[in-house]
Amino acid sequence: MKVCGVELKGGEAIICLVDHERSAFTVSDCRQRVFAIKASETTESIRDFHFAFKKLMQDYSVDEVVIIERHQKGKLMGTAISFKLETAIQLCDLPVNLMTYETIKEQLKRNPLLIDIDDLGLKKFQYPAFNVAYAYQNQSIYSD
Repeated sequence: MKVCGVELKGGEAIICLVDHERSAFTVSDCRQRVFAIKASETTESIRDFHFAFKKLMQDYSVDEVVIIERHQKGKLMGTAISFKLETAIQLCDLPVNLMTYETIKEQLKRNPLLIDIDDLGLKKFQYPAFNVAYAYQNQSIYSD
């Protein structure tokens, strides 16, 4: 199963593709690591983001998308743009799930990486997207 982990930060969707096959995890090379949106108030820019994201998911045969959940209120709440991006992602023809930081942390504690994350060939800004995809894969495999 190939999962796309997504971290939404401001006007960006940072992604990482993680595949689980035959009891092994692999990080797929991807032509794009970040989707940025500049004019979030225009319908055209949201449609362009949606089209580009959906096309990438099709091209890489992604099975599911998992997004790091953001708070809807309070000091750590997500931005309006990030919720627009989440909606555009949810409109793709794929299952989209949300995972809290607490659940991610719990899954990483239960199933820690057996290699150093620096050896995966990811950029540092992709680590949260990798963590959510890896945690989601583990939760799916080892669900109680």
